[in-house]
Amino acid sequence: KLGVTPGRIADALREYDLLLAPLLAPLPPREAANLRWALEQLHFCVLLTLNNAFYQVREAETQAYQELFRAELESRNLEELLHGMLGVLARFCRAAAAALYLADDDSRRWRLRALEPRPRRPAPAQLAEVTPATARRLSRPYCATGDARRRSLALSPLGLRGRLTCWSVPLATGGRCRGVIQFLFPGRYEWLPREKELLSTAAERCLLAAEKARLAEDLSRREDQVRRLAEQILHVEERERRRISSELHDETGQALLCIRLQLEMLERVAPAELREGLAEARVMAEHAVVEIRRLIADLSPAVLEQLGLAAALRQLVNRFRRLHRGKISLHISRLRDVPEKLGMVVYRLAQECLNNVARHASASRVMVSLESADGVLRLRVEDDGVGFDVEQALAKRDSFGLVGMRERVTLFGGRFHVRSKPKQGTRILIEMPIR
Repeated sequence: KLGVTPGRIADALREYDLLLAPLLAPLPPREAANLRWALEQLHFCVLLTLNNAFYQVREAETQAYQELFRAELESRNLEELLHGMLGVLARFCRAAAAALYLADDDSRRWRLRALEPRPRRPAPAQLAEVTPATARRLSRPYCATGDARRRSLALSPLGLRGRLTCWSVPLATGGRCRGVIQFLFPGRYEWLPREKELLSTAAERCLLAAEKARLAEDLSRREDQVRRLAEQILHVEERERRRISSELHDETGQALLCIRLQLEMLERVAPAELREGLAEARVMAEHAVVEIRRLIADLSPAVLEQLGLAAALRQLVNRFRRLHRGKISLHISRLRDVPEKLGMVVYRLAQECLNNVARHASASRVMVSLESADGVLRLRVEDDGVGFDVEQALAKRDSFGLVGMRERVTLFGGRFHVRSKPKQGTRILIEMPIR
C-alpha cells in the first residue's frame, strides 16, 4: 500500500548486504558462515512476507474493482448504483461511515445521495451549502486528522462524534468538481498511497457510471412520456374512428338504404325503358352499402371490444379470405392477459400487414400467427408474393406503410423486423412487450 516496488525493496536488501560485509570480514570463518546463513534466511523470510503482502493487497484491490463493476451492472437506477459503489469502497477502506454528495444544478448546493451504513428508513433529503473556497479544497484528495481539521472538511454531520479521521475524495470531471465521497474513521488513520490511488480511480469511475445512469433514467422518463403520448394518440385515433364509423352507420348507411329502397320501388312501377337504368342504380347502391359496412367494420371492429384480439383476428382473416384470391392460414396460441390497448395496436398492425399484402404482394399463400411467451406478444405475417427491397421501402419518408408500422411499434417499446427480397416473398415479425 506504500507504493514501493519489489525492485526497490530488493535493492535495499542488497545495499544492506554491502553495508554488512565489512563487519563480517574480521569474524572467524565458522561464525561468519553462520551469520551469512542467518542473513540468507532473513532475506528469504522478507521476500516471502513481501510476496504475501503484495498478493493480499492486489487481491483486495482486484476484488474491490470487481465489486464496483458488479454494482454498476446490477443496479437498476441511480440510487442503487451510488449506494452499491459507496458500500464497496467503505468496505475496502474499513471505514466506520461514508457519505457521497453530488452537486445540484446550483453548484453551491450539494445533495447527500448515498450513506453508509445505509439507513433502515429513507432519510429526508440533506443539502450542504458549499462555498467556492470549500469546493476548491474538496476538489483534491484530502486526508484530515484531528477534530478541527476534520470538522472543517467533513460535509455530513452524521456520525462525526467519536470520528477522528476523514478521507475526502473528489468526484471531478473536466477540471470541475461535481461531488465528493467522504470516509470517517474512529481513530487517527492516514491513508496510504495505493489506497488513495484506488479511491481516486474508483471515484472517477463512479462519477462516469452515475452520469451514465442519470442519462439512462432521463432517457427512460422520456420514453415513458413518448409512450404515454402514443397511447393518448391511439386513444384519440380510435375515438375518431368510432365517431366516423357511427356517422357512416347512422347517416350515410341509412341514407343509402333508403335510396336503395326507393330505387327498388321505382323499378317496379317505372316504364320498361327505365327499368334497366334503375336496376343498375339499385345494384350500385347495394354495392355502396356493402362497402360502407366493410369500412365500418375496419374502422371500429366490434368483435375486438366484445370478444378480444383472437376473435378479431379470425374475423379479419375470414374477411381477407372472402375478398382476395390465395390461401391464408391463421395460427393463434393461447393468449393470456393481453391489455386492451395492446390488443388494439396489434390488431391495427395485422390489419395494415394484410392490406399491404392485398395491394402489393400478389401472393398465393399468406400465413398469420400470433403467440405470447415470456411477456412478449409476437405477430408474424408471411407471404410468397413479389417481395421488395426493404431498405428502399423504409427510406420512403412519405410512405405510411412499413415506416408507419415501425414507428408505431417503436413508440410502444416493441421491435419490428422485416425480411424481403424481390420475387422472394416477405416476412414480418412484430414483438410487443405485454405490460
